[in-house]
Amino acid sequence: MRALVWHGKEDVRVDSVPDPTIEESGDVIIEVTSTAICGSDLHLYDGYQPTMEAGDILGHEPMGVVVEVGSGVKNLKKGDRVVVPFVLACGNCFFCRKELYSSCDTSNPNAAMAAKVMGQSPAGLLGFSHMLGGFPGGQAQLLRVPYADVGPLKVPEGIPDEQALFLSDIFPTGYMAAENCGIEPGDTVAVWGAGPVGQFAIQSAWLLGAARVIAIDRVPARLLMAQTYGRAEIVNAAEDQVYDRLMEMTGGRGPDRCIDAVGCEAHSTGSFDAVLDAGKAAIGLATDRAHVIREAIMCCRKSGTISIPGVYVGFVDKYPLGAAMNKGLTIRAGQTHVQHYTRPLLAMIEDGRIDPSFVITHTLSLEDAPAAYKMFRDKEDDCVKVVLKPNSVVNAGNRRQPRVV
Repeated sequence: MRALVWHGKEDVRVDSVPDPTIEESGDVIIEVTSTAICGSDLHLYDGYQPTMEAGDILGHEPMGVVVEVGSGVKNLKKGDRVVVPFVLACGNCFFCRKELYSSCDTSNPNAAMAAKVMGQSPAGLLGFSHMLGGFPGGQAQLLRVPYADVGPLKVPEGIPDEQALFLSDIFPTGYMAAENCGIEPGDTVAVWGAGPVGQFAIQSAWLLGAARVIAIDRVPARLLMAQTYGRAEIVNAAEDQVYDRLMEMTGGRGPDRCIDAVGCEAHSTGSFDAVLDAGKAAIGLATDRAHVIREAIMCCRKSGTISIPGVYVGFVDKYPLGAAMNKGLTIRAGQTHVQHYTRPLLAMIEDGRIDPSFVITHTLSLEDAPAAYKMFRDKEDDCVKVVLKPNSVVNAGNRRQPRVV
């Protein structure tokens, strides 16, 4: 089969690799009909995630059709169309029984490696590093899916791939980020990062009852999408001092709830902490550029809440813990418990409460993936979200223009 393979920093290639096979009785094999490039993939592309190995297959936002079923699988059969959560979970451990699926105690075969860095191991993840299991990802024509009775969700007829695909990651991730904020009636929610996860955090904040949503980014196309589809007020971080602008917009109190949908590769125009972060990362002294979480702590109102769906990798310095403590902030973070959210969010799609396909700007073939990674990373061609079609021929120029308000 053909698959997108990691060969090193900024070096991903579409290679011919062996087809996956059933390895455990709970596995299925799917033929991938759609898969997507995620902001988290860029941390692998840019070389910030340790324990990657040459030959690793990338991608953790897949869906497709079941073509082979392990002997122990009860809930799926050949021909079922499914979307696959990026979190792998056994369904039976202490954490899975509490529906805390991204904390699964069983699914990471390299748990000891992760525990040395984190204290305990999170769940195994599709298409990430070996510290998180080394499972081949879904930017490929075929995908082996372990724990198939727990993860994959059958997609009803009439729901196109473009609406269901993001149940694999970014829709549940944005929703959990907003839910972690504890939004109350009348709240103002500020979302740093209007990339794909940020877009769904914006949508989810409205679904959960926010009175105002403010999107903060430095890329005009992303701000336009947040304004057009997310009905958000916008702050351009390349033009405004974010703290001053948010204080002005909230009467000096600050946003009630803040969401860091950026994570470890934050950019900032000229701020001292961001310049220092970038310098340390460039010479290998740090993995994380943490300007956004610092800024969110300073901007959030007293006794407010900060939610962190943005991925961080290592150790963050210059962290304003004193401000967080003295302001009485609640901070919640975590990989998404995807399986907890897929069914209720699918119901929202079926009911017409949300159409997740709004976020797609580019639909490309798998062979276009290396160029698409660079385009997405560098914010070229107003790229917000790329969907790849591994088993279809796609016009390389297939791009949707966002509506202008």
